[in-house]
Amino acid sequence: MAIEKAGRNKTIDTPISEGAAYLSRCISITEQQNSIGTVLDKTILGDTFAVCPLLPPNSVDLIVADPPYNLTKSFNGTTFSKKQDADYEEYTRRWLSAVKPLLKDTGSIYVCCDWETSLIIGRVLGDFFCIRNRITWQREKGRGAKANWKNGMEDIWFATNSNNFTFNLDAVRIRKKVIAPYRVNGEPKDWTESESGNYRDACPSNFWDDITIPFWSMAENTAHPTQKSEKLIAKIMLASSSEGDVVFDPFLGSGTTSVVAKKLNRHYLGIEVEAQYCVWAEQRLAMAENDTEIQGYVNGVFWERNSLSEQKSKADKSSKSQNKRDRKATKKLLAQN
Repeated sequence: MAIEKAGRNKTIDTPISEGAAYLSRCISITEQQNSIGTVLDKTILGDTFAVCPLLPPNSVDLIVADPPYNLTKSFNGTTFSKKQDADYEEYTRRWLSAVKPLLKDTGSIYVCCDWETSLIIGRVLGDFFCIRNRITWQREKGRGAKANWKNGMEDIWFATNSNNFTFNLDAVRIRKKVIAPYRVNGEPKDWTESESGNYRDACPSNFWDDITIPFWSMAENTAHPTQKSEKLIAKIMLASSSEGDVVFDPFLGSGTTSVVAKKLNRHYLGIEVEAQYCVWAEQRLAMAENDTEIQGYVNGVFWERNSLSEQKSKADKSSKSQNKRDRKATKKLLAQN
């Protein structure tokens, strides 16, 4: 008997038996593709090592990769077994060798990892790309440990193919509440005074403490065991790509990279070996056709964690302002006629 979910539980866990329509939207590739256009905005059901050589080189602007961490973990019944460090390093070299030819000279790559695999990935990544930074983000959730510190952080390595790359600073500023406003000649300095409060749009650092792990009451949540949040991927995508660019994920999982790309007007391409996860990815892409919201990212601004009331206030005021502008435009049009 199927277990009935709680009313507020929005977790996407559609089985393959009920997701045939979503699975039919996926494609398989067995022949060389001469143009990226033939596979653009698609979920590819297949193995990254087999598919990447069939994709056209120099066709991708941004790679977002979340490879299996070096842990024994089951992905829909398929187990990735923990390897010796040397074997995991070889595995990392194999997939980096597969994806590097796809990246444009002006492209960037971000690789997700935990603290242990970070030691390996950071070293190997430098053999393929120009390393720019290591981002550490706070997971918050995680199991406690009796004889060790709780693992509440993960890393993301940022690298580029050359010294000519995209980085949109203003697109990823963090809106923070100003506690002790500083003024010059009575005017705000480096902050904005508004009816809803005093804020500063600060430069983002390489430590992110404003991320919420997807959980059961969030519309983006799936039953995938290692899903990243849309807000996390949105930060990467807005910083290192532009509208119309091509974003590629060689380990797509439940589709977060493709979904965020669609919501932010980028082209996407993802490879996933598990048909079950492809179903969830395509289901989420279908949902994104009518819902472009990214939790924690409102009206072009990233907000601190636990600022939902301020976000709603900002969104409501923006909506009212837009409605007011629409009414004025309508009156002007009627007057002209």
